[in-house]
Amino acid sequence: MDRPMGSKHPEHGYVYPINYGYIPNTKAGDGEEQDAYVLGVFEPVDRIVAVCIAVIRRANDVEEKLVVTPDGKQYTDDQIVALTEFQERYFDSTVVRS
Repeated sequence: MDRPMGSKHPEHGYVYPINYGYIPNTKAGDGEEQDAYVLGVFEPVDRIVAVCIAVIRRANDVEEKLVVTPDGKQYTDDQIVALTEFQERYFDSTVVRS
């Protein structure tokens, strides 16, 4: 978890209200490792084993973000939008489910 809950974004200074990290050994559209929002964990963590419940697709960016939870706990699209708004408000984002 490179940005645990409560940490600040290194460039923009906003605080992460949820844990945010990446999936090791993966590649996203930007060539970096795949990023993921972690929902359902209410304390900062270093690592987590989680299940992907949705993808946030950005129309104005080259990468997508995974939405993961420990044990596959479900969140509605509206809940996902509200919990990721701190960062996704800067993008044209849509929650996608398989």
